[in-house]
Amino acid sequence: MIIDADTHITFIDEGISAEELLIIMDKSKVDKAIVWLQPSYISELTYELNRYVYESMKRFSERIIGFGWINPHLGINKAKDMIKEFVYDYGFYGIKLNGAQNYFYIDDPILSLPIIEEIVKLDKPIAFHVGADAYDRTNPFRVGKIAKIFPEAKILAVHMGGAGIPDLSNAMIEVAKEYNNITLIGSNIGAKSILKAIKELGSKRVCFGSDTPFELMHVELAKYNALLDDELSKEEKEEIMGYNIAKLLGLFK
Repeated sequence: MIIDADTHITFIDEGISAEELLIIMDKSKVDKAIVWLQPSYISELTYELNRYVYESMKRFSERIIGFGWINPHLGINKAKDMIKEFVYDYGFYGIKLNGAQNYFYIDDPILSLPIIEEIVKLDKPIAFHVGADAYDRTNPFRVGKIAKIFPEAKILAVHMGGAGIPDLSNAMIEVAKEYNNITLIGSNIGAKSILKAIKELGSKRVCFGSDTPFELMHVELAKYNALLDDELSKEEKEEIMGYNIAKLLGLFK
């Protein structure tokens, strides 16, 4: 089974819809995908965009793995209420925080840590945008601080320090070595960085992601196939391409 651990959908014209995502997945022969709302981010539509992800997951439950998206600037109490709704009513598999799009430090003790604490209480994975496009707000060392404060948290480091220049993956790999509750999503980042992460952390700590529609899913999949076929065993490749994220999300026991 191939699971893409980083895709986006929206009902806004400049993005792709759930139906368009499924066409892309079929073309790429991807079985399932983690899906969150697609930037560019519009704060006034936060609830509606999350609702669209939920409705899409409900319609295509065998393919779409929905995650909620929380913007702490909308209010901490409101954010906590949304998290509970996303988990209990929507059945979302986890929550994403994006300090690059929403302009906050992901370890901010006022804006972010109370939200993270709420997610951890509900035992759901937390996905962080970890990219060079906001290298201070989403820096790998901030992920490490969060992992230390919440050792029980299941943390997904999306882009593992990529998504911009300079590539911060070396720092992200070092942080992940120290904290075993961090899993890296190798989306929108170079092949050499992905391979280094696998060699230094092992095949169980890295997951395939394409960052569709910002990257081309079938091209990213081809990159992973070319990268892994001569480097890893069949079992190790299967872990990265789907098993790791499926296990973390509890898709099977």
